[in-house]
Amino acid sequence: MECQRWGSKGINIKYEVRDNRNGYKAGALKEGLKHSYVKQCDFVAIFDADFQPEPDFLWHTIPFLVHNPQLSLVQARWKYVNADECLLTRLQEMSLDYHFSAEQEVGSSTHAFFGFNGTAGVWRIAAIEEAGGWKDRTTVEDMDLAVRASLKGWKFLFLGSVKVKNELPSTLKAYRYQQHRWSCGPANLFRKMCMEIARNKKVSLWKKVHVIYSFFFVRKVVAHIVTFVFYIVVLPATVLVPEVVVPKWGAVYIPAIITILNAVGTPRSLHLLVFWILFENVMSLHRAKATFIGLLEAGRVNEWIVTEKLGDAFKLKSATKAFKKHRMRLGDRIHLLEFAAGAYLFFCGCYDIAFGNNHYFLYLFIQAFAFLIVGFGYVGTFVPNS
Repeated sequence: MECQRWGSKGINIKYEVRDNRNGYKAGALKEGLKHSYVKQCDFVAIFDADFQPEPDFLWHTIPFLVHNPQLSLVQARWKYVNADECLLTRLQEMSLDYHFSAEQEVGSSTHAFFGFNGTAGVWRIAAIEEAGGWKDRTTVEDMDLAVRASLKGWKFLFLGSVKVKNELPSTLKAYRYQQHRWSCGPANLFRKMCMEIARNKKVSLWKKVHVIYSFFFVRKVVAHIVTFVFYIVVLPATVLVPEVVVPKWGAVYIPAIITILNAVGTPRSLHLLVFWILFENVMSLHRAKATFIGLLEAGRVNEWIVTEKLGDAFKLKSATKAFKKHRMRLGDRIHLLEFAAGAYLFFCGCYDIAFGNNHYFLYLFIQAFAFLIVGFGYVGTFVPNS
């Protein structure tokens, strides 16, 4: 109806929809570029459904593409309309602010490769076509295209001054599905593109090392697995096996520095640092599992579930009444993996009190409590049958 209203005023606007979900988002983007009127266009702006660009978005982004023919992508920053909704959204804000400030802004300013976020960006259509178009071989079609375009020599620009409003997932269920896709997809893409990048004779050795080692292996594979193995497996195991000793610089100092650097991008949430650490450690279990699924191409490797956003629906009185009526039903909210990890950490904490001397039980009990809270589903906004 909105498109029809603008069309009646003489504005050149089209509304298109597919009758299938083939290829998911990649399939939709590919289908959209096939329309005849796209041939008249040089650029395409991409937004997920919950994103709300300002009216002057194109005025701030298109000039960079027009005046720099080597530029293929202008990526804008995200601004969260529901960051204060609950603790879950506050913690997500901390992680995403670090992603934009440290990874993308630094990558852009040093002319290094950084990935497309899949939304709030403007692409040069010629770059998309030269890179081979959208591919649905993984669940991270945005990263796939960005890597291929970079290998073709195209440049990217991150524009932190342009912020696009959007909504963070505020239910644990939606967030878990999103994190599965964001962890599994890059690992699977790494498996598919590693040799392709290594054999590319047109790319410098330094760029190959940066993309394969720094971007993919360290950030998308090692980071998830090491976090889970160190904090949830090795550190608790030192209580049971006292012969294994973790030095203080490895157990305390380096993790503390990494944590502070992650939180610098969101100074208003510095007081939530402890909660952020505990929650990230809990999610490392889910992310490590998804990473292995992507590397091994196991069962859920191509699972695509649209991230549920609540919008204003939950503010309705009917939803509030339903919440009050069903909030104590735990059957749909228990997550066995988190519950098992919490029980393991609690056992290690008790063992440390009885036989240990490192005082790790102070961390183990708190982390076990965090796992149990998530295991019982008491994180984020709870919507019945969501």
